[in-house]
Amino acid sequence: MRNTFNIFSIALLLMMSANSIFSQTTSYKERTFGLRGGMTMSKMTFKPTTIAQEMKNGLAFGVAYRYIEEKHFGIQVEFNYTQRGWKETLEDYPELYFDRTLNYIEVPFLSHIYFGNNKFRGFINLGPQIGYFISGSKNTNITEADISSGAYETAQQNLDVSKKLDYGILGGGGIELRFGKHSFLVEGRYYFGLGDIFPNDKKDEFETSSNQTISVAATYFFRLK
Repeated sequence: MRNTFNIFSIALLLMMSANSIFSQTTSYKERTFGLRGGMTMSKMTFKPTTIAQEMKNGLAFGVAYRYIEEKHFGIQVEFNYTQRGWKETLEDYPELYFDRTLNYIEVPFLSHIYFGNNKFRGFINLGPQIGYFISGSKNTNITEADISSGAYETAQQNLDVSKKLDYGILGGGGIELRFGKHSFLVEGRYYFGLGDIFPNDKKDEFETSSNQTISVAATYFFRLK
């Protein structure tokens, strides 16, 4: 947790530095800094082997910087801690369970498109996202004897995350309530991962092992000027 706190502190300093640069070199209409938090619902895309899954719940929180220069358009950069992963559905073995948590630091670079007035706005955020795997954990009662039976696919349960750098496309929308210099947002998003977490050469078990995540979050923004 201390390392995560240090990373967030560095991110905050970088955002404030960017704010200073913008104020010195560029005219602006709105600059805001925010705190966000919410929940995720995740699963994985595995190919060619299909793994039966249900959505796995997790947490997400972070900081955001939004810069609006043009009417109806701006940019938004965030620094988030996000829990992803998957939860397997073992229909023929109801007494067994397996889920795996994947923890990421993520940086989305988003186009912010909004409509409305100074009190109420709707908006769409869309853009690329990069992430880095920092830790993971498993929750299971499957034993070595169960694995040895060969009754179901278990390779994905024991492989290490060898590709820690993740990337993909993020999109979503929501509503924003504005009170003076303060704003409160509620937003839903979908992340489509383009990278794989496991080796994907021809000799490997999976040619695709990518993240898919739905998230719902609330954000508090404060206008810096």
